[in-house]
This record gives sequence, C-alpha cells and structure tokens, in this order.
Amino acid sequence: MVRPDGITITGAMAPGFERILTDDALGFIAGLHRQFNARRKDLLAARVERQKRWDAGALPDFLAATASLRDGNWRVGSIPADLQDRRVEITGPTDRKMIINALNSGAKVFMADCEDATSPTWHNVVSGQINMMDRWAGKIDFTDPANGKSYKLGSNPAVLLVRPRGWHLMEAHIHVDGAEVAGGLVDFGLYLFHNHAALKAHSTGPYFYLPKLESHLEARLWNDVFVEAQRVLGLPVGTVKATVLIETLPAAFEMDEILYELKDHIVGLNCGRWDYIFSFIKSLRAKPEFVLPDRGQVVMGKAFLKAYSDLLIKTCHRRGAFAMGGMSAAIPNRKDAVVNEKAFAAVAADKLREVSAGHDGTWVAHPDLVPVAMGVFNDHMKGPNQLGVMRADVEVHASDLLAVHKGTRTEEGVRLNIRVGVQYIEAWLRGQGAVPLYNLMEDAATAEISRTQLWQWVRYGAELADGRKVTAEMFEACLADEMAKLRDALTPKVYDAGRFPEAVKLFNELVTGRELEAFLTERAYRMLG
Repeated sequence: MVRPDGITITGAMAPGFERILTDDALGFIAGLHRQFNARRKDLLAARVERQKRWDAGALPDFLAATASLRDGNWRVGSIPADLQDRRVEITGPTDRKMIINALNSGAKVFMADCEDATSPTWHNVVSGQINMMDRWAGKIDFTDPANGKSYKLGSNPAVLLVRPRGWHLMEAHIHVDGAEVAGGLVDFGLYLFHNHAALKAHSTGPYFYLPKLESHLEARLWNDVFVEAQRVLGLPVGTVKATVLIETLPAAFEMDEILYELKDHIVGLNCGRWDYIFSFIKSLRAKPEFVLPDRGQVVMGKAFLKAYSDLLIKTCHRRGAFAMGGMSAAIPNRKDAVVNEKAFAAVAADKLREVSAGHDGTWVAHPDLVPVAMGVFNDHMKGPNQLGVMRADVEVHASDLLAVHKGTRTEEGVRLNIRVGVQYIEAWLRGQGAVPLYNLMEDAATAEISRTQLWQWVRYGAELADGRKVTAEMFEACLADEMAKLRDALTPKVYDAGRFPEAVKLFNELVTGRELEAFLTERAYRMLG
C-alpha cells in the first residue's frame, strides 16, 4: 500500500490497523527517518570499527576525551511526580491480556516491551500499538474468546513505560523513499504521536526505556530525536522522559556521558544484566582469557557484574538520576509448591542485594513476584527512592569492569544452553517473545547468552570440569541428542508442528560459524515471514 510522501506499507492491513497507520502518523515517522537515519547508520558502522579494535588487542576503557565531563558537578533535569517511586517494575510484551494484568499487578511501573520480550511480527508490532492506544482511550478491557474470561483495568494501574526496539533492528513492513525504517523510530513514533495528548490528560507523560545503547553518541541521537519529535508535536522540551538500560559493555564505560547527553530527558539508568552478559561475551570474543563459566555461575554479586552495578548506582545518584535494578529470571509455578518456594526465595534474595546496594527499584517478570519484591523494598527502602545513597565507598576501575567470574563449565551447561537457545528461537519464529523455560522467563537476551557462550566455548576449546574440551563435534552431538529428547517430551505431533528444523539450523550456524554474529534477532527477523 503506497501512502503519500514516499511511504509504503508492505504489511497486511488487519482490522483496526487503520487507527494506527494513519497518514499523519506515518508522515511523522517519515520525518524522523529522513532526518536521523544516516546518523543511525553511521553509529552502527562505528560499533563495527570499535569491535575491530578490540578484536585486534585493545580493551574497553573510559574515554579520555570526556574526563572533564565525568569530573563535573552537573545533574540531570527534573523527574515527574509519577516516576519518583519505582520500587517495583514489571515487564512483558504488548499483547492485550499482558498489558491489563501487568497494569493491575500492584507494581509501580509496567514496561511494555516492543523489544526483547516481543517477537516483532507485523501483527505484534501494530496490535501492540492498538493495545497501548486503547489503554489511554479507556478501551483496553476485553473478553478472552478462548475461555470467556473478562479482563478490566483496575482503579490504580501502574505507570506505563514503553521500550522501543534498539537502533540495529529494522521494521521491514514500513518503507520511506524505498528504505526500511528503524524499528525503534516506528515504536517510539507511533506511541508518542497517538498518545501524547491523552497522556497529558491523565497527568502522566511519554516515558520510554532505551535499549542496547553502546555509546553516548547513540544517546545523543535519541536526544535529538526527542527534541525534534517534541518540536513537531508542539511539546515542551523535556516532555519525553527516558530510562536507559546499561546492557552493553561499552555503555558501562560511558554512563556519565549517556546521562549528560540526555540530561533534559533522562530519569535514570537500569542494570540490564542478561544483555550485559551477552555483550561482555560478544565484546571480548577475540580474547580467550575472558571465557566465562556456566551461565548459572555468572551472578550479580561478583566480578564484572558487581562492579558495573555498584558503578551505576554511584554514577546515577551523583547526577540525581535513579539507579534501577535488573530482572531476576526465576518465575513461579502455581501448580508446584516447591518450584514456587524456590522462585520466591531466589527473587527475595536478589532484591535484598539490590536494595541494600542502593538501587531505587527493581524488575520482575511475573505478577506473583510483585508482592515478593515489593515486600523487600518496603522493608529496606523507607522513602520513595534512594537518591541520597551516594556510595562514596565505590571506586571502580576498568579492570574491575572486566573481571571474569570464577567457576566451571559443564556438559549440563552446554546442554542447557542448547535447550534454552533452540526452544526460544523456535517460539520467537512463531511470534512469541517471552518464553517460560525450566522455571525461568527467557527472552531474546538469554537466548543470546546461550548461543554466544557456546560459540565462545567451541572457538577456544573450553575445558569442562571433567577435563574434556568443548568442540564443534561435541556441540553437534549434544544438539542432536537434546532435540531427540525434546521431541519425545513434547510429543512428535507438537514438535513436528513447530518451527524446530529452522530453529535448530539457525542455532547451529550461529554457534559454529567462523564469525560471531552481532544479534541473532537480525537473522531470525528475516525468517518471520
């Protein structure tokens, strides 16, 4: 469908899509694309060049050119009243049932995730925008046709934040002047354009989580997008507010700079721990001394993860910004009391570590975990936040941010990475972006850990605890065995009806390929159909 002014829609127009894909909304996105896409592409090219330097022997470090900025006494701008207390945030995809349940969960904030917890099928992208628009129009209530159950928004819903896609991801169904538009501009632009007036009427604002940034220059690009978007819509500078996920290794060395670039629009940083582990592996891929142990041994309270968490708290509070904790992947099982007890205990311990360190809030992935996290923060954080906890005791050097966790690698670690990675990719190809597996909520970030860790182990012949070395042959043998077991467990009928052959092929190629690919979602996106 060709629209005015060089805009083409290649996705099918399902009922209701016309409410979102209006000429005015698409023209707004086209304007952002034309003004900023060249810079976005240049910044992605800069990522590649930086990685080449690290592959050639250099190590990540703090920027010498911005030392004076890090030493300065500046602070970020004002923070809206409804973002002053963020002690528990729940996250999830943008389907209608999830939005209602999350908003009603008792959490302070719901992050509607257009990124890692959403498989960006055309239907998911547009229907998610419809659902968020209906929330602000007072039309989100619905009845599930599968079971007849009604879902209604409660009287005290959580504050809504939206996470658009990262700069590297495209939206293949919207073209401007013959070129695909960045998915992040689509997600951000549609939500802001359609909802800014309703948000103001509800005494809230357009609030976003920004993922996958790798430099302050990428933050500057988002800031300039915000400024231009506000200008076009007649909104005051600072109307848009953002929290940046520090979930890449290079970003950890530029936290001050990222806050500075977005200072009129930023309210905090978040420890995006799972993507951070993935980025650590990817960034240091050419250095065998940075090979990690089994994923379960790479924990927040030790080595590079502890250093980055402590530095984030100190940096944010010095600048008057919130330091948000990360996601504990454990999820409950209402049918299994033992699993429930373990999940509650694991989450409580994780949140106690965060609140004790000085975090202002935390994430959970399931409504049943909101009371657990809320209880811990209520007991140990008496005010709405901990901006006064300055962490003067923290002194983090570059070597601390590169300190490798001690631990072992096991065959079960190999097999678990296979099971998680393949099953997640298979579900993602079917349009599901948040997948409960083995009592953990897995999203694209944990699938990325699974495949990059195996690539790393195969490349360097990593030694297992029993003395054997990981080889491509061993990996492929384990892959075949695990898929045979999975087919039996799911039943051949269910397994064969899925997209497992494609998922297995892609996972195998990603693990055994000569080069480590930047994001599995870039390859997988072209397979969505």
